[in-house]
Amino acid sequence: MSSTSQSVLFDAPGPKAKRRILIFNILGILLAVALIVYLLLALNAKDQLNPVRWLVFTEGSVWSNYLMPGLINTLKAAAISIVTSLLFGFIFGMGRLAQNKLINAISSVIVEFFRAVPVLLMMLFLWIMLARSGLVPPADSPFIAVVIGLTLYNGSVVAELIRSGVHGLPKGQREAGIAIGLTRGQSLRLIEVPQALTAMLPALISQFIVILKDSALGYIINFNELLFNGKLVGTGNSNTLQALVVVALVFIILNFGLSKLAEVVSSRLSSRVGIAAPAKEEVEAEV
Repeated sequence: MSSTSQSVLFDAPGPKAKRRILIFNILGILLAVALIVYLLLALNAKDQLNPVRWLVFTEGSVWSNYLMPGLINTLKAAAISIVTSLLFGFIFGMGRLAQNKLINAISSVIVEFFRAVPVLLMMLFLWIMLARSGLVPPADSPFIAVVIGLTLYNGSVVAELIRSGVHGLPKGQREAGIAIGLTRGQSLRLIEVPQALTAMLPALISQFIVILKDSALGYIINFNELLFNGKLVGTGNSNTLQALVVVALVFIILNFGLSKLAEVVSSRLSSRVGIAAPAKEEVEAEV
């Protein structure tokens, strides 16, 4: 954005405004530091900062028997849900783009329904249904309920991403496909959807982060994931707060890694667009 367009959007702050902004920033930092110090003092008064409460997480048995198995279950549920969400989203995303009104209507109802239902509610319903129906072993019902619940909700979001991504493409893409003899369906599969998937790849990776975080909701239905096992450690050692902090740090590290991956993918896609743009301008100049 050029300096001219920036000046149209807002005026550059003057010396007094810059001074006020600096003062407010300093006050904000001081308030944040004061709040942190107050919380630490309050926790220390309740003996929550006692090193003994934290040293338990340096023991290998705690990680090998509780936290690592919980983390593996979390990653397993998230990985399966990511794959099944992509399949679900692609099928019903294509259904929402279909010219057949019946297929379009059915796909739209399914996608909008599962987007509207809370993930936790779906997990609870599936857990109770699977447990009472006897279709799966009782020990497996929490895991299956978590995977299906994540698949239905996030798959519906992926389907909407595909639909909006295709509709956001220039109409010339479809017209070019039809001009070379492709049918509407072939144009979707071979030209439009691949471009839409490339454009929305950062959004897809962000949705994968949502799947990873929402897997912790399985704690409510006794799924032995990271949060559930962390709570077991906290209950057994009377350090629930410390256990939750450790679990939160693990989730933060995982989500930070996925966020960085999304940034890398987005920057690479942007660089490709930046490379392609001059070529397009050169062609137009030659014409």
